[in-house]
Amino acid sequence: MVCRYKALCKKYNCKPKVFTQMTSSMKDKIGAPDLLILFTNTVSHKMVRCAISSLKGQETVVARSHSSSMASLKTILDAHVAKEEKYV
Repeated sequence: MVCRYKALCKKYNCKPKVFTQMTSSMKDKIGAPDLLILFTNTVSHKMVRCAISSLKGQETVVARSHSSSMASLKTILDAHVAKEEKYV
């Protein structure tokens, strides 16, 4: 699924970073994204808390989806990426 997620994001001209497991350096690797998508059914609560806490003080939009399907990702990208392109 990771390759499919990345391929879909590239169609929207996004540079994806996909984390499937919690790592000790994940907080540093997240960086300052414009959009953070959390598939809450797939990741642990600890990983969600780590991702959210690493974004404090930033203007990152956080989208949560219980389903981790490609259709869910496409829906989120349609909603958030399309909005940004209108203002450019």
